[in-house]
Amino acid sequence: MRISYNWLKQFIKIDWNSEDTSALLTDLGLEVESVDKYESLKGGLEGVVVGHVLTCIPHPNADKLSITTVDLGDGNPPVQIVCGAPNVAAGQKVPVATIGTKLYDTEGNAFEIKKGKIRGEESHGMICAEDELGLGESHDGIMILAENLVPGTLASKVFNIETDEVFEIGLTPNRADAMSHLGVARDLRAGLIQKGNNHSELMTPSVSKFKVEKRTLKIDIKVEDTKLAPRYCGVTISGITVKPSPSWLQNRLKAIGLAPKNNVVDVTNYVLHELGQPLHAFDAAKIRGNKVIVKTLPAGTKFTTLDEVERTLHEEDLMICDESGPMCIAGVFGGKNSGVTENTTAIFLESAYFNPISIRKTAKRHTLSTDASFRFERGIDPTITEYAMKRAALLIQEVAGGEITSDPIDIYPKKIEDFPIVLNFANVNKIIGQEIPKETIKKILVTLDIKVNSVSDAGLGLTVPAYRVDVQREIDVIEEILRVYGYNNINFTTKLNASISNSSRTEDYKVQNVIANQLASQGFNEMMANSLTSPQYISLTEKLKEEHNVTMLNPLSNDLSAMRQSLLFSGLEALSYNINRKKSDLKLFEFGKSYHKLLSGYTELKHLTLFVTGNRLMESWTTAEKPSDFFLFKGYITAILSRLGIDKITTQPLDNDVFSEGIALTNGKETIVEFGTVKKSILKHFDIKQEVLFADFNWGEVLKLISNKIKFVEIPKYPEVRRDLALLVDSNVQFEQIYSIAKQTEKSLLKDVNLFDVYEGSKLPEGKKSYAVSFTIQDASKTLTDAQIDKIMSKLQQNFEKEVGAQLR
Repeated sequence: MRISYNWLKQFIKIDWNSEDTSALLTDLGLEVESVDKYESLKGGLEGVVVGHVLTCIPHPNADKLSITTVDLGDGNPPVQIVCGAPNVAAGQKVPVATIGTKLYDTEGNAFEIKKGKIRGEESHGMICAEDELGLGESHDGIMILAENLVPGTLASKVFNIETDEVFEIGLTPNRADAMSHLGVARDLRAGLIQKGNNHSELMTPSVSKFKVEKRTLKIDIKVEDTKLAPRYCGVTISGITVKPSPSWLQNRLKAIGLAPKNNVVDVTNYVLHELGQPLHAFDAAKIRGNKVIVKTLPAGTKFTTLDEVERTLHEEDLMICDESGPMCIAGVFGGKNSGVTENTTAIFLESAYFNPISIRKTAKRHTLSTDASFRFERGIDPTITEYAMKRAALLIQEVAGGEITSDPIDIYPKKIEDFPIVLNFANVNKIIGQEIPKETIKKILVTLDIKVNSVSDAGLGLTVPAYRVDVQREIDVIEEILRVYGYNNINFTTKLNASISNSSRTEDYKVQNVIANQLASQGFNEMMANSLTSPQYISLTEKLKEEHNVTMLNPLSNDLSAMRQSLLFSGLEALSYNINRKKSDLKLFEFGKSYHKLLSGYTELKHLTLFVTGNRLMESWTTAEKPSDFFLFKGYITAILSRLGIDKITTQPLDNDVFSEGIALTNGKETIVEFGTVKKSILKHFDIKQEVLFADFNWGEVLKLISNKIKFVEIPKYPEVRRDLALLVDSNVQFEQIYSIAKQTEKSLLKDVNLFDVYEGSKLPEGKKSYAVSFTIQDASKTLTDAQIDKIMSKLQQNFEKEVGAQLR
C-alpha cells in the first residue's frame, strides 16, 4: 500500500522528516518497506530559477544567436548567456537553467547544463523553452514569464511542481482500518501523542457545504438482501462535465501509482484512498426505470464487465441492477454499459457497506482483485458510508461542476454495533511482562478511538469502534496498547532462565531422527508432500471411501480440495515427477499423516512410508545393472524394526488392493507395516512404467512397541557351531515355517537359522523345492561336543519331517 506524505499531512500536522515518520509507523505495526520520491515533473525543475534579462545584443559571430546578461537574483553579478530563441529581449522575466542543472528529454534521459563557449562567447546557463523544461511541446521560443516575478524565484514554485515522498507500507491483512490515508493518520496521531506531542489533532474533510440544490433526478433504491448489503447509500449529481482532472488531483493519484482517467472516476479513487470507502459512479442516463436494485441473480446469468470480458454469474454473486438487468458486480467490478464516459452529464453515486465474505468469494470466483474488493473483503468502516458519499459529491462538484439533484438515500435497516470488551489490568501486565501505568493505558486507548465506558481498580469497560474488525478480544486490545506504547520500550532482563526436561529416548521426534539417519545412510532421500490432494485418488483403491474424505470449504483448486487418506498417491506423484526428468533410480521416505472423516469424528494417523524404484546402484563399469527387488526392500523394512528393537513380529498375507504382491508384518492383532509391489494399474494413472515398491508403517503402533529397556549380554567365551541341511519340501512351504519349527525345537542353544539357497528345477519332483538352511548352535557356558550337536540336528530333522514333510536331499 502506497501512502503520500503530502496527503497524510492534510490529516495531521507533522514537521518530521520522512525517515523519522517511517520509523514511527513501523514501530506502530505499519511496516514501511521503502520511501520513494515523487515529482510531478521529472527533476522537479531543480536548479531552474526566474531570471531577469537586462541586456540583449546580437552575437558577433552568428546571425541567429543573441548575447544576454541575466540577473539570477542570487546576489551575484549578472551572468552572460548565449540564447538562440528569436523572441528573447531585454526586460523579460524568463526561466533559466543554471550551471549544474539536470534537464530531461522526452524519453527521460538527463542532460546537464555546463559552462561553455558558443561561437567564441561564454555562456553560463540556458534560457529555456517549454519543451526543454518538460512543461509543454512548444519550441518556437523561450518562455516569457509574468513581469511581477522576482528574480531568483524557484521555477518549481512558479509552475506548482509538486514533490512528494511516498511510503510503501507492507500492510498485514488484519489491519483493514489502516487501508487509507485517514487510517494511517489515526495510527500516526496515536504514536505522536505517545511520544509527547499532545497537540496532534486529526483533521478530517468537512462536508458541511453539502446541500441539495434541486430534486429533479430521483433514483429509487431497493436492497433485496440486507445480509449481503447491510448499508447502501446513493445520490444523484446532474449537469456535470466529464473531462481530465485538475493537476492537484492527478498528482495525488500518480504519487500512489494510479493512472488518472477522468474527473469523476478520479474523485471516486481519491476518496477510496483518502477515507478507505469504495465508491462507484453510474451514468444516470443508463439506469433503466430510474431504479437501482441490489440483489443476486440466477446462476448462469451472463454479464460483461468493464474489461469487456463476459462472465458467468454465480447465484451468490451480489449485483447492482436496474429494471432491465445487471449493471455492476457489487463491490468488485463495474459493468461495460453503465460506467461514466465523456458524454455523461448526470451520475448516480453509490456508497455502500457489503458483506466481506460475500465480496471475497465473488472476487475469487471471478479471479478479480480490485482496490475496492481488497477493502470490502477485509471489512471497511460502516459508519462513514454516507459521509464518504457526501465528500465525493462535493469534490465532483468542485472538479466537474453540476448540482446535487436528489436527497441522499441511506438504507441501513440494522446498525452494525461497536464491540464491548472488558480489559483486566492484571492481564495487561501479565501478557506484556511489565506494568504500564493505568493512565497511560487509558490515554493510548482514547487516541485509538476506543471508548472507555467504565473504570475500576481491576480494569476498564471498553467499546471498540466497528471499523476495528481485528480488535474483538481482550488480547487484541492488549496488542493495541503494546504497539502504541512501543515494543522497544519494554524492558527485558539479562537473566536467562531455562528448565531441563528429562525426555524419553522414545519421544516421537527422536525416533524419527534415528530412522531418518538410518535410511539416509542407505541411500534414501526424505520427501515432504502436500497434505492436500485430489479427492479422485480414492477411486484407485477400494480400501479408501469417499465418505471418509476431509474436504476443504474453500479449496485452492480441484486437485487440492481434500486431505489425503493415504500417503501412497502423493509419493507416486513425486516419483512420476522425477522419472519424467530422467531420475529413475529412486529411494524416498516420508513421515506424514493421513486424514479421515469417520462416524466418530475426524482423525489423523501418523505414517512412515518408503518408496523404491529403479536400479540398486548407479551405472558403473565395475557394477552390472540390477533392479531393486522385493527381498532387498524387505531388508530395509526389517532393518528399521531391528534398529528399534521390535522383534516379536508375525508375517501375514496382505489384503490390500494397491499391491500386486505383498505381505504385512503384525504384532498380535495390530499391523505394524504393509509392503509390496504397487499394482501396474495404479502406476499407469501416474504414467509410471517401472516397478515401484511401497511400504506403509503404522507409526503410532511402532512407537507403542519400542521398549525403553536395554539388555546387555556378555559376549560368549565359547565357539559357535554351524550345521547345514538341504531339505526337500513342498512348493507351498514357506521358510518362516522352517524357522518357527527350528526355534520351537531348540530354544536355548539354537542361536540363528538362515536360508542361503532355494532351488526349483527339472531335477526335483513336481511340486517340490529345495531349501538350503544353516543352523548356528552355541552354549554360553561350555564348548559343545559332537554328540550334543548331532542330537540337536537329529531332533530338528525329525520335526521337519513330521511338521512339513521335509526330506533330506
